[in-house]
Amino acid sequence: MNATATAYQAPAAGSDAFFRVQDIHAYYGESYIVQGVSFDVQEQDIVALLGRNGAGKTSTLRTIARTETPALHRGEMWLHGEPLHAMKSFEAARSGIQLVPEDRRIIPGLTVEENLLLSQVEEPIGWPLERIYGHFPRLAERRRQEAITMSGGEQQMLAVARALARDLKLLLLDEPYEGLAPTIVKEIENILQSVKELGITTIIVEQNAIAALNLANRALILDMGQIVFDGSAQEVLDNDDLRHEYLAI
Repeated sequence: MNATATAYQAPAAGSDAFFRVQDIHAYYGESYIVQGVSFDVQEQDIVALLGRNGAGKTSTLRTIARTETPALHRGEMWLHGEPLHAMKSFEAARSGIQLVPEDRRIIPGLTVEENLLLSQVEEPIGWPLERIYGHFPRLAERRRQEAITMSGGEQQMLAVARALARDLKLLLLDEPYEGLAPTIVKEIENILQSVKELGITTIIVEQNAIAALNLANRALILDMGQIVFDGSAQEVLDNDDLRHEYLAI
C-alpha cells in the first residue's frame, strides 16, 4: 500500500458495533467484485464509502442490502445482533436496512402520498405521514401530484422519505447527487443534513466525494474491491495525496 494511505486493519470479529461487516465477498456472475470487505459502523455515524469508478462501492452497498446481485459468496453482516447475511432482501428491509438506489425507483402512476403509503403496507412501519410531511413540507405540498412528474431533487427527497416511512435503522444512499443540477444538489445537501441532524445511521456512496465528506464523520475508501482506508472524513479532506491517489481529486 502506498504511504499516502493509513494502513488499514479490519475490525476484530468480536468488536461491539451497531452494524458490522466481516470479510464479505461478492460476485456478479464470474466477476469477483467485493473482495473481503470488513468494517464497523457505530450508531448515528454518517459514513462516506468512496473510491474510483469500479472500485466496488455500489456492489458493497447492494450486498449489505441483500439484493440478488451481486451474490454474497461468504462473510457476515450484523445489525444490532441480527445476522443480515442469512436474510433475503425483504427480510433485511424489515429488519431496518433501507436502500435508496441511484435510480430512486419512484413508481409511475402513483402520487407522492401513494408512494409513501405503499412503503407502509407491511410491518414494521416507520414514521407516520404527518411527521414525514413536517420534515419535508415540499412533499406535503405535492402529496396529490404524480410523483414521477416532480423534479429530480424532489424525487430524491421522496426516495429518502420512503425509507423513513419504513422501520429504519440503517440508511444506504447510492449516488444521491447523480444527474442533478447544481441548484438541486444544494437542496439534496440540505435534506441529507436534516437526516444527519436526526441521528440516522447512514452509509453514503457518492462520486461527489467532497460533498459526501462534508456530510460524513467517517470515511471508507475502496480500491479494487478492498478497503484501503478507514478513518475520519476530515483526514481525507486534509490529505491531498490520499485524495489524488484513490479518488482522483
